[in-house]
Amino acid sequence: MSTGKDVEFKNLEARKLEEIEHSRVRRSILQGFERHSDTHKEEEAQGLSAMIRDEEAFKYHFSNIKFYSITRSSEDYQHAWLNERCKPGRKVIDFACGSGENGIYAAQQGADVVGIDISPEGVENANRNAQQAGVGDRCVFKVMDGENMTFEDNSFDVGVEYGALHHVVLDSAMSELSRILKPDGAMICTEAMKHNYFIHSYRKRTPHLRTAFEVDHILGVDDIATMQKYFKHVNVKFFHLAVLAAVPFRKTPLFKPMRAVLDRVDSLILNNQTIGKYGWIMMIALSHPIKQAR
Repeated sequence: MSTGKDVEFKNLEARKLEEIEHSRVRRSILQGFERHSDTHKEEEAQGLSAMIRDEEAFKYHFSNIKFYSITRSSEDYQHAWLNERCKPGRKVIDFACGSGENGIYAAQQGADVVGIDISPEGVENANRNAQQAGVGDRCVFKVMDGENMTFEDNSFDVGVEYGALHHVVLDSAMSELSRILKPDGAMICTEAMKHNYFIHSYRKRTPHLRTAFEVDHILGVDDIATMQKYFKHVNVKFFHLAVLAAVPFRKTPLFKPMRAVLDRVDSLILNNQTIGKYGWIMMIALSHPIKQAR
């Protein structure tokens, strides 16, 4: 177990223990930067071969990572949002940090970052990655339950989250995030969506890649109403539908120009909720938390 453990594991619900075990397997195989581990050679994470600890296990447990090769436009959107807010002196929470990529990016912009995750192995990897990235002095990761955080009220200026809200009870997580963010605080969330039949069928056909709770709690546009209970402003942008056709070409010279063209197609067809919800990913910008009576 990692030092500074804030979770008493024996008291956790079965679903959380299952998440911890699932993460333990994945984090023991890959140290980090999974979204850049099966993509065009020019966009792979630096030192990738050293991060993959078991090549065969990686192929099995991360067989879906190839799809992240096409997420350049949503990552650019996230980075632009963070670049504007993660200034020196700002305090950032990296919620359910995984291996720490988002918190590390925020620290590289000058912010002071604390990341939390329920997985000790994830937190260990994240702290190692922060040290290797040269930001370990202002970017630290701790084991903590995201539905029951131990931070004081109004502790953070900014929050960042990637693909974690479907691992938690959304009401509980939103309540905690609205509590720990300052009254003028803001947060950027990246979440897959449930509405596309073909994408969601793939999730159900690959149970080794995710827990049953995770599959059943992929977010949809209906979950925006839950977020609006805890944040005054909730702005959503949809990404990645046509561009998924570029995935099979990710190792070829055709990939980057093909992705660029299909990203432009997506920017036209996904710009409203009616069609946008059938994309793969939505980016959710939350601001001005609604403080709950306690």
